Amino acid sequence: MRKEYDFKKGKRGPVLPAPAGKTRITIRLDDDILEWFRGQADAAGGGNYQSMINEALRTIATEGPAKIETVVRRVVREELKRVGEHKGAKRAKAA
Repeated sequence: MRKEYDFKKGKRGPVLPAPAGKTRITIRLDDDILEWFRGQADAAGGGNYQSMINEALRTIATEGPAKIETVVRRVVREELKRVGEHKGAKRAKAA
């Protein structure tokens, strides 16, 4: 005999409320990024890859601007050097 369920008083949403200070969202991540974080959690002997993603985002949010500035400066220097070498090669050909 099949048991019937009554969902008339059911409520949609998570069974457990999110802890204070946490917000449930839906986000789309590239498969390779998600697998990397899962692999890191496994390599650490288990754990929560979502917490690792959260920590990575926190690091970028708090320390990122200085790091980004450093990277941008390095890239600009490299490009200026490359362009300077390219112009020097054009001058040598013209001579």
